[in-house]
Amino acid sequence: METFYDVLIIGGGPAGLSAAVYCARGGARVAALERMNIGGQAALTPEIENYPGFTRISGFELADKMREQAETLGAEIIYDEAVSFSLKSKIKKITTAAGGYSARAVILALGAGPKKLGAAGEDKFLGRGVSYCATCDGAFFKNKTVVVAGGGNTAVEDALYLARIAQKAYLIHRRDALRADAANLKAVSADPNIEILWNTVATEVCGQNKVELLKLKNTLTGEPFEIAADALFVAVGQAPNTSILGGTGVKLNEGGYICVNAHMRTNIKGVYAAGDCTDGHLKQIVTACASGAVAANAAVMQMTNDK
Repeated sequence: METFYDVLIIGGGPAGLSAAVYCARGGARVAALERMNIGGQAALTPEIENYPGFTRISGFELADKMREQAETLGAEIIYDEAVSFSLKSKIKKITTAAGGYSARAVILALGAGPKKLGAAGEDKFLGRGVSYCATCDGAFFKNKTVVVAGGGNTAVEDALYLARIAQKAYLIHRRDALRADAANLKAVSADPNIEILWNTVATEVCGQNKVELLKLKNTLTGEPFEIAADALFVAVGQAPNTSILGGTGVKLNEGGYICVNAHMRTNIKGVYAAGDCTDGHLKQIVTACASGAVAANAAVMQMTNDK
């Protein structure tokens, strides 16, 4: 038996929770489906310093505050995974691992996940020294040697976090300049426990039963070299979690991101999208929340006009 909602949100990260708040305030019966943990990637961030209203807050705490607000306003949070969609009819239907739901409107807040580095041995040593989440796994490498691969804010923040735990932290970047913001650049340059290896890529992760050695290459000279390390943390960007939308008719761009207009509408009437799974340029918590609010407002307006 299907449960019916005015608006069903797929995803419980900042975009989905923001959409839940605005839908609930707009008088809609709304639920957010979340397959894992509330807050998405934001909940894994140890310190957030660029979200308005908080000088410093952990991602987990911020996500929990968003959840509490949404539930207080009457939104439901359902821990279940959407496995298939039927979106082209007026009433949308979503099948999940535990059952089924239907709704007048759907907001896709699917988020994004980490890209792989592509080094040999990366998959083999996943969970045995290769990680995509410094805050999840950093504590396992206290007083060890760790390497972070990447050049953006996430990579720099991971390196700064790990430098407080590890005996030594390397940051490797394939270019000669980082893409991080000024505050992070200043912090990483001043940290005596972080060594930056410029113009460097990892070509192979080596070891017996766990990571023991990284084979690297200078991108300018092609010269190979090695460093002993206990862990490799990969922070080279994100890919949208949109593979589940195959066959639904939802339009994606060549990068797999959902195409939306200024009102966060997709190409299918009654289907909206918000957050990191959309084709917007800036991927931040504040922009995810904003797009969730815009999508929710459009969905509630649609619901009102259709009555």
